[in-house]
Amino acid sequence: MSDDGSWPLLEADLLPLSIGAALLGTGGGGNPYVGMLRSRELLRKGATVRVLPLDALSDDALIGEVGGIGAPVVGVEKIEEGAECFRAMRAVEEVLGIRMAALISAEIGGANSMEPVITAAQAGLPVIDGDGMGRAFPEVQMTTFFIYGAKPSPAAIADDKGNVVVFRHVQDMYWLERFARDTSVAMGAAAGLAIAPMRMDFVRRTAVPGTVTQALTIGRAVLDARAKRQNVVERVCAATGATLFFTGKITDIHRELKGGFSRGEARIVGLGDWQGSEARIAIQNENLVLWVDGQAVIMVPDLIINLDLETGEPITTEILRYGQRVAVIGLPVHDLMKTPEAMAVVGPQAFGYPELTFAPLAFGPISA
Repeated sequence: MSDDGSWPLLEADLLPLSIGAALLGTGGGGNPYVGMLRSRELLRKGATVRVLPLDALSDDALIGEVGGIGAPVVGVEKIEEGAECFRAMRAVEEVLGIRMAALISAEIGGANSMEPVITAAQAGLPVIDGDGMGRAFPEVQMTTFFIYGAKPSPAAIADDKGNVVVFRHVQDMYWLERFARDTSVAMGAAAGLAIAPMRMDFVRRTAVPGTVTQALTIGRAVLDARAKRQNVVERVCAATGATLFFTGKITDIHRELKGGFSRGEARIVGLGDWQGSEARIAIQNENLVLWVDGQAVIMVPDLIINLDLETGEPITTEILRYGQRVAVIGLPVHDLMKTPEAMAVVGPQAFGYPELTFAPLAFGPISA
């Protein structure tokens, strides 16, 4: 670690980072494994990426936010070309005549944890240790940056064929979501998005801090538990303060690609302590609500995470399938996502559940 607190992201970090990010993705954000492989190849070819703490740069440094946009299920068959976010970021820079000083994740969850790493490796930039969600959410406006006042334009979206669309003047974050979502559908429901640069002093106030480090810590705990033949689910709960809410077998999974999102529901019949009970999870790219025997027990913005019951591997929504044995754990979201301003954008009502009142989870014991 250097004097400014930064540290180099090494090839050995990529696998635990991808595992931790998959867990924080709450089922969405895209499967990070392919992004991990892309990052690994860039590092092997000589690229370097440093991870910076939030206090490493001056207040007026310009920070870019990049990430994939689309439906995660598409990524199972539609592989990225690799420079979508890089081209989108360069388009924003060209419009403004500036250069970014560093990049940050829109969301640490899933594949979008890797997009800033990949783009930073291509552009020769560092990555900020933080993100705009502390998890994954399905819509562009659902970041702490937009919730607390980031400008919605100029922004740019790029596809795998070399097309780049720039949104020069957008009225608000909801219009950006609408325009970017429709464009991503035309691009095959998968594209790279870059938003307008943010000053470092703004990012320092509004980012969920330390989430790259958090994802690494979670991933290392998973790998260590497997190596020691420990109960991985118990180890994850101990390392994060998560709570186990259900164990069971998936008996039905419904998914459809609608409006640029993967929407659906998973049904789970109980095993072990939950024998005789049934759970269901609503999905919009990410897991939104967990009901157990008809009662909502976890809901957005708190994190609902499916883990393989034996290996503790996080299971993203696009690879859920009949017969999988899962542990469903819940993890409290960061306080920045629980303010009245945030709840209006990421609470259950924002996802079409007016009957639900958010009841925040509490952290369980966290091991040293």
